[in-house]
Amino acid sequence: MAAKSKSTGQVHTVLGSDESEVKRVAREAAARLTPAGGGDFGCDTIDGAVQYADTAVEKIHATIEALLTFPFFGGEKLVWLKSANFLGDDQLGRSQGVIEALEKLTATLESGLPESTRFLLSAVGVDKRRSFYKGLSKFGKVEVFDKVDASKSGWEEEVAALVSDLASARGLQFAGEALELFTLSTGGDRRVIENELDKLDLFQGPANRVISVDTVRELVPLSRAGIVFELGNALAARDLGRALGLLDQLLFQGETAIGILIVAIIPTVRNLLVVKDLMTRHKLAKPQQPFFFGKTLERLPPDATAHLPRKKDGTVNAYSLGIAAIHAQRYELPELREALQACLDTNVRLVTSSLEPQVALSQLLVRIIARA
Repeated sequence: MAAKSKSTGQVHTVLGSDESEVKRVAREAAARLTPAGGGDFGCDTIDGAVQYADTAVEKIHATIEALLTFPFFGGEKLVWLKSANFLGDDQLGRSQGVIEALEKLTATLESGLPESTRFLLSAVGVDKRRSFYKGLSKFGKVEVFDKVDASKSGWEEEVAALVSDLASARGLQFAGEALELFTLSTGGDRRVIENELDKLDLFQGPANRVISVDTVRELVPLSRAGIVFELGNALAARDLGRALGLLDQLLFQGETAIGILIVAIIPTVRNLLVVKDLMTRHKLAKPQQPFFFGKTLERLPPDATAHLPRKKDGTVNAYSLGIAAIHAQRYELPELREALQACLDTNVRLVTSSLEPQVALSQLLVRIIARA
């Protein structure tokens, strides 16, 4: 009988909610783990994308059988349970038959695989509370690729760092606010980010590797978050024509006037006001990049930053404040105080009067941006 070994080092897991990245990394892992010259017998692939619990159980049992079957003609082999979709917190994942089959797979891995066998599991939508997931790290290498949750405050900073890294790998660099605009336009979706970076790479050519804001605006489709960002950016930059154009675009797409006021205009004015006040009181310099402003805030005493807007985890949302700090010199403190009052007045008008919403918001933008 051929020798068995503990599974550590023989088991490789690639999973997460970022389906495109999971599939890409899993393909690369399969190519690396498949023995050279093994031909059709070198990799035993079991398709784990199923619709029914009974089929999922069959796939798991087929995987166990493949793991315990020695390779034809000796040598080594890879068993790949590919694109499994029955490990999540859904009807498939909660099926008692699937749970029991996974327990058998866990026992198989615990008992050790033949030394000639490697196991690769790739899966999307995994419930990380399950014992099967928790046990995977005991058997070998686990790589997790999750999508960024764009509904959580502060996601922009995490995605911007990813975008910067992927751009640098292509020899590209973003100028000024192009990075922030690209990040929000792509919405944190890695596949979209990769595709748009490839497009920009071709457009820039070998001679010019610096991506401008205008290039991003021209080539990268704006998501809703991107348009909201651009509206706030135009307001902060006192660009009235662009702000009114973006307002029309949001209203045309079906956004409500109250929503635009609360999501785009009020946060921009509030951030400009608190940042302008901080920079005036503590004589802070304009940051070169939004990321740098966080370090500046850390040097201030706690009572100076206690009133700043925060993320759900309680930390200061330094990224959005950094964007405001770049534009704060365009406004004076009295202007920003009046702008915040104007937002309140407009909110009341939208709720209590029959004034056309587009007119109310247009008048608000003119009142804030136009210089006295």
